[in-house]
Amino acid sequence: MKLALQLGYKNLVGAGLRTWLNAGVLSFCFIIIIFFNGLIDGWNQQARIDSTEWEVANGHLLHENYDTSDPFSIKDGHGELPQQENLTPVLIRQASIYPDGRMVNISLKGIKPAQQTIKLPTQLLSTSDAEIPAIIGKRMANAAKLKKGDQVLLRWRDKNGTFDAANITIVDVFDCNVATIDAGQVWISMDKLWEMTGLNNRATYLIANNKYQHQNIAHWNFKDKEELLQELTNLIETKKVSGAIFYLLLLTIALLAIFDTQVLSIFRRQKEIGTYISLGMTRWEVVKLFTVEGSFYSIFGMLLASIYGTPLLIYIAKKGIAFPSEAADGMGISISDVIHPVFGLSLIVGTIVLVIISATIVSFLPARKIAKMNPVLALKGKVQ
Repeated sequence: MKLALQLGYKNLVGAGLRTWLNAGVLSFCFIIIIFFNGLIDGWNQQARIDSTEWEVANGHLLHENYDTSDPFSIKDGHGELPQQENLTPVLIRQASIYPDGRMVNISLKGIKPAQQTIKLPTQLLSTSDAEIPAIIGKRMANAAKLKKGDQVLLRWRDKNGTFDAANITIVDVFDCNVATIDAGQVWISMDKLWEMTGLNNRATYLIANNKYQHQNIAHWNFKDKEELLQELTNLIETKKVSGAIFYLLLLTIALLAIFDTQVLSIFRRQKEIGTYISLGMTRWEVVKLFTVEGSFYSIFGMLLASIYGTPLLIYIAKKGIAFPSEAADGMGISISDVIHPVFGLSLIVGTIVLVIISATIVSFLPARKIAKMNPVLALKGKVQ
């Protein structure tokens, strides 16, 4: 094996430009694989943290009549607050606002101003002097053309279905990456919403903090953090699969170059192969030599990638990749304006193993022909 490594290294170094062209293509593929997967992992990590801090916390208890995917269930999807600690109640009612005479349908949400379970700046709801203070997110503000300090007419139904209306004051526009607590939503004090609707001491769902220990509660269904983040996890996995198709095509092109180089090398070095066999090497030892020689392309490719790729990836991880907010607003997903890729050790090691194994297999396929060569004809350079 030592001899095969020595000869393989010398042969590739002696090939000059052809070797470094193949290594350059492999190094580019290596960097692309690490970059794309690091970007997806960075997005996943950032989105999970943001979703947990702003919306999910330690899980939700949903009323049995409330279905998050069915807006018609909001009307009757609420119940009496259970006698449990470490839970922040949220009541949802359908309503409309009328900025500049336009009607905008919204979800009117009530929450305790003193809560500290999620990062919503709800404390502003208790410190404002406005009759009905409200907070909205940047997406809602852009859609309704509202800003901090604006007053807008709000219309809602009480528990009997009777319409009522009043002016609300926007006391804050919060900047959040989680679209599901922002788009089409207006947050007001829970006590104020109870007073407006007559639904005293009732909630649509409850947000559990980190101290909450789940116990079965009648009429309430608990969903833990992982279950609530499952949709985001599925989206990330889909992105990884679609990305894998792209970089596998790129890797195939790089491996095809190695395959062609190996085929040409075996054709042009027939006399050398015959000499190796005549000197006592078995055919499979010569196959091993050419296989090792081909696998060296991946080693050289990784060395080349480490030279220009390491500072590049460190810079990208530090500065991040900017994404326009409009790209995420329409999809309703958690995505920051700047995503910082995460290049973990498992990602780098896994990519190294993938590239080395792939290059070795591709080098072995054309080298199998050597096992069928006649050494006499090979010495004469007449093997077909």
